[in-house]
Amino acid sequence: MNKFYRLRPYQMMRSIGIAVAFIVTGCASIPAPTQQMAASKAALSDAVHAGGSEFAQHQLKIAMQKMNAAEQAMADEDYLRAWQLAEQVQVDAQLAALSARSAKAQKTAYQLQEVNRVLQQEIERNVQ
Repeated sequence: MNKFYRLRPYQMMRSIGIAVAFIVTGCASIPAPTQQMAASKAALSDAVHAGGSEFAQHQLKIAMQKMNAAEQAMADEDYLRAWQLAEQVQVDAQLAALSARSAKAQKTAYQLQEVNRVLQQEIERNVQ
């Protein structure tokens, strides 16, 4: 299956537009995507700090693998591929951070429900 089917329409149009711009201007003039790489690394850091290592291991692992591939593409001076991968890393890392925060919130809610249940039992025992 073509990777563009997994993209949202605006992502697909943006990717196509950037690819066309690079082709029109010539591959030699593609600048290194240093800002995108920095944004991707920041998103990865946020995902780790949000608890991604514990609560979103799969998403975080995928993002880290893509980051390694983006860094290799940068080293190979394949800036178009590096930019594409770095953008994917940012999205994957944001997903990992959101998933981790959601899982942590669910865990906290469950713990609070459990505390409430124990307190309710204690109240009922003291009333009788």
